[in-house]
Amino acid sequence: MIVRPRPTAFGLLFILRGSILPMIAPRLLAVLAVSAGTVWLHDAAPQHFREVNPAPFTLLGLALSIFFGFRNNACYERWWEGRKQWGQLVAETRSLVREFMTLLPDDAALRRRCAHRVVAFAHALRSQLRDGKDREARDWLPDGEWDRVTQSRSRPDAILLAQAAELGGLLRRGELSDILYRVFSERLLALTTIQTACERLRSTPMPFAYTLLLHRTAWLFCLLLPFGMVGTLGLATPVLTTILAYAFFGLDALGEELEEPFGPSENALPLDAMVRAIEIATSEALGEAKLPDALQPRKFVLL
Repeated sequence: MIVRPRPTAFGLLFILRGSILPMIAPRLLAVLAVSAGTVWLHDAAPQHFREVNPAPFTLLGLALSIFFGFRNNACYERWWEGRKQWGQLVAETRSLVREFMTLLPDDAALRRRCAHRVVAFAHALRSQLRDGKDREARDWLPDGEWDRVTQSRSRPDAILLAQAAELGGLLRRGELSDILYRVFSERLLALTTIQTACERLRSTPMPFAYTLLLHRTAWLFCLLLPFGMVGTLGLATPVLTTILAYAFFGLDALGEELEEPFGPSENALPLDAMVRAIEIATSEALGEAKLPDALQPRKFVLL
């Protein structure tokens, strides 16, 4: 996620880091070349160009901008829902760890083990949503438990199952009342609900046909626009066409990034930073002297 101080109005014109411009630059150059070629042909062989009424391009551009606005709103809603789910995950893990520290039997090793599983769940969920590589979850699990977790198709599920199994053992041995077990069970259910919502977002993208339609229409509009504008704008045709292409291609590319809130793009959610926040809150609740450092943006990008 891009995190940077608010630049000045003049500085906004020259910012590239966090801008969509580097991604769409090849498309803009292609449109600029077509526009320049159209102007050259119009001046070299004007008899082959007929005056075209720009009204159809105006109507098409207006309709295209409305469709792009609708698509980007839908993509932003996916991004924002992902952020709400992970915000809820941070809240639920903090509450669960607090309840572990106050409601479990007075056993430091037990409390530490259960609290660490919460962090392992966050790491496993982050890895499942992003790249599938579990880098840190193993370090937060008891010895031997990681081997059982890796045998499951869903490692977050396996971690929650291990957590529920240990709490169930306490209940059967009479070390935990049924009321307290229900309290913990409701917290684990909340984590499962968050996991399911995130999996739904990841496995259900925007309809491909809709995205393809807008992508093709944007290309056709930007490539045909010079032929409709050259008779009116003349040498200014490449400038106006490129500006419009920047708007349409930029909205298209930005929608693609927001559509994948857990992806690797710079505008994706900072899952690493949120997992680190869970690590810090858990370590502090356990009374550990040395707490992990919060992640900071690197070159204005927070991972």
